[in-house]
Amino acid sequence: MDAKPFAPACERNRDPILAVLRTQFADRRSVLEVGSGTGQHAVYFAAAMPWLSWQCADLPAQLPGIRLWLDEAGLPNTPPPFALDVGGPWPTGPYDAVFSANILHIVGWPEVEAFFDGVGRVLGADGMLVVYGPFNTGGRYTSESNREFDAWLKARDARSGIRDVEAVQKLAAQAGLQVVDDVAMPANNRCLVWRRG
Repeated sequence: MDAKPFAPACERNRDPILAVLRTQFADRRSVLEVGSGTGQHAVYFAAAMPWLSWQCADLPAQLPGIRLWLDEAGLPNTPPPFALDVGGPWPTGPYDAVFSANILHIVGWPEVEAFFDGVGRVLGADGMLVVYGPFNTGGRYTSESNREFDAWLKARDARSGIRDVEAVQKLAAQAGLQVVDDVAMPANNRCLVWRRG
């Protein structure tokens, strides 16, 4: 059997993220995770929040690794993952909530716009969106480590980079989402929370 993919960052950030999700998703039932990566977050969050159906989605190349994590965990609330590129097509939904971690800074800006457009279409009435990752404020880095990380991202792919929170909030508003919270997280990351309505 192939070894499961493993991301050390998922181990480090899962508990702080879970603390946010336990509150924000307490009354949710169906969550779409956009960019499930290795699948580590999915099994950890689904096990901790058994009232949720946690739907993984990512690029086709990521699905075998996600399946390894889901199959090993054998949780009843993690349906099979499906392929999803933020550029579309998106599933029909509706979902009570969408979660995404560390995606918006690794894709190009057109894909960030497509992400919010897609979320706006799959979220049901009163749906919630939680996005985890690094963000700038007022066009400025919030730490020297984020400045260095942004330089690394742009050297790898000039289209990527840490996004300004104000620009992201504008896209969310255009998708019919209102700001609920902006939670400071370890390692100069944030959890941004929106609700439809």
